[in-house]
Amino acid sequence: MSAIKNVTVLGGSGNLGPAIINELLVAGFSVTALTRAENSATPSFPDSVRVVPVDYSSVDSLKSALTGQDAVVSVIATAAVGSSAQRNAIDGALAAGVKRFIPSEFGINTRKVRGTPIGKILGGKIATVDYLEELAAKNPGFTWTGLTTGLFFDWGLDRFGLGIVNLKDKTSTVVDSGNEKFQASTLAQVGRAVAHILQHPAETANKYIGTASFNLSQNELIALVEELTGQKFPVTTRITSEELRKKGEEKLEKGDFSAFLELLTVHNNADGAGNALLEEQSANGLIGLPYEDLRKEVEAWLKRAAAL
Repeated sequence: MSAIKNVTVLGGSGNLGPAIINELLVAGFSVTALTRAENSATPSFPDSVRVVPVDYSSVDSLKSALTGQDAVVSVIATAAVGSSAQRNAIDGALAAGVKRFIPSEFGINTRKVRGTPIGKILGGKIATVDYLEELAAKNPGFTWTGLTTGLFFDWGLDRFGLGIVNLKDKTSTVVDSGNEKFQASTLAQVGRAVAHILQHPAETANKYIGTASFNLSQNELIALVEELTGQKFPVTTRITSEELRKKGEEKLEKGDFSAFLELLTVHNNADGAGNALLEEQSANGLIGLPYEDLRKEVEAWLKRAAAL
């Protein structure tokens, strides 16, 4: 497969998009960001990024914008994945001769949750990868890569301590024993994973892969915070995964998709969940992506929060 140089990012102004764009630029790719033509305000991007407004409801508009591009990275928000926007972008990419499409996956491995309650919420993502598999089978010049990266580690710490550590109150919350390991990546690591995928097109063609910064447990995070701060963060709230699962499923039955938070917590933290990224499952080695240091990332968070 020929080298990939020109990359277009969809949804590049959200929580994850800027990190992906930054790492693509660092890696030397020529980056284009598509924005919605109907938006009156244009999001801010680095000066070297070409910005192109498009009509996401029009495959022709997307085809025109994507002509001459080698790859498309979709960072469209989960709520929009089930709409026609990403499907139209895939069709436009195929029509434009794009070689690689990376759908808006990231987060948890959606290939493992089909038929589950959380899989119902992520149905748009599951259907998108199914569609990409179908298109790639019929069109040999068109390929895709799905990427699971686990929890957005620094983003979640900055906003709510991953629901585990409360810096203000100096307390902790634990689900079940707190020993279950889960997969996590910093936003920058997600961006690097995308760049490394595109630097290894043959190795990653038509595959769903997993990368991470590291795996960790709730108890490991609490212990690190206590060690680095020299203070105690006692577990004042202990929740069972069964309680959370029931609460999430009850919400889902009412059409309340905020159930995602409870179901995601169960997915990651329930004893026996088995959703850490095992070494034999990790593609970090395949794409030459180093792991990160958990201690350093927790220390960086504590400094950002003025807790050190």
